[in-house]
Amino acid sequence: MSVHDDLTSVQRCLDDLSRSVGRLEQQLGSSGLEMRRVRVDADHLRESVALLRTAAASPAAADRPPLVTISDTPYDDSLWVDTDDEGFGARRHAP
Repeated sequence: MSVHDDLTSVQRCLDDLSRSVGRLEQQLGSSGLEMRRVRVDADHLRESVALLRTAAASPAAADRPPLVTISDTPYDDSLWVDTDDEGFGARRHAP
């Protein structure tokens, strides 16, 4: 899935959450501390997703270069036959 698809899916889930919280408020009342906390948390999630949507749509997100995977396999030792191990001392002994 693309980021846009994921954000749309999250938005749909938040809409469902908001409807469910509204139904709970009708049944339990909105004056209790617990219900107010649930409402505030749901609203906070909605705001956070809006910020994510804005950040994902910014041109800086599109300008990032793609990630490059670096293999864990060791390099061929023949690549280094004509070099000294700088910083680790030479393979030959000093005079």
